[in-house]
Amino acid sequence: MVNSGTQGPPVLDIEDIEVFYGDAQALFGLSLNVQRGEVVTLVGSNGAGKTTTLRATAGLQRPTKGDIRFEGKSLMKIRPHERVELGITLVPEGRELWPQMNVKENLELGAFCGRARGHVAESLDRVFSLFPHLKDRCNQMAGSLSGGEQQMCAIGRALMSRPRLIMFDEPSLGLAPILVSQVFDTIHRLHSEEGLTVLLVEQNLTKALEIADRGYVIETGMIKTEGTSRQLLDDASIRSAYLGI
Repeated sequence: MVNSGTQGPPVLDIEDIEVFYGDAQALFGLSLNVQRGEVVTLVGSNGAGKTTTLRATAGLQRPTKGDIRFEGKSLMKIRPHERVELGITLVPEGRELWPQMNVKENLELGAFCGRARGHVAESLDRVFSLFPHLKDRCNQMAGSLSGGEQQMCAIGRALMSRPRLIMFDEPSLGLAPILVSQVFDTIHRLHSEEGLTVLLVEQNLTKALEIADRGYVIETGMIKTEGTSRQLLDDASIRSAYLGI
């Protein structure tokens, strides 16, 4: 685990952002940071603002106030595809694959940015080493894959862009327990073996905090509390609200 107290400037620094969907406000002055090499998880109920935070970081939802900085550079005028070029990628909730394209085509489209285009073969080898099952499914239509296979493909597609910050939005959603464990094992490997920085949104609080360094609890678009994984797991109010114990 990373000791965030010894780190320099954060890789991701979200400062006082407000986000609206039409007239409905989703985030109210939200601030958080992620240090290089950390796994940070966002905890909260449905509708609390977790996905909106990831979408704002990816450039898919524009804040009306505040700033989002990546490696010290403001992202506020940077378009979504340009953020991928900088090294930011999102594994979205629901996978969002191209169902009528095969597995290999979906993966290759993840390497559209300039920094990744010259490393397609190398990146494919990396993905297939993580997910050998995908290699066997190379020519299969993505829409015909099982839920677990689709999640593997979505993670693989994100890795094809050679990210420095990878964000996961509910990666275990709808998966059988054994596949949930495989997904979290993969996230742990990406962090521990490859040093990737991870921002994770996940309803399975126990699983998320098992692999995270720190966490933030979001309620109604604001940060309620933050702490190390151990502190959050030991917090009686959080255990009651999100673990039912």
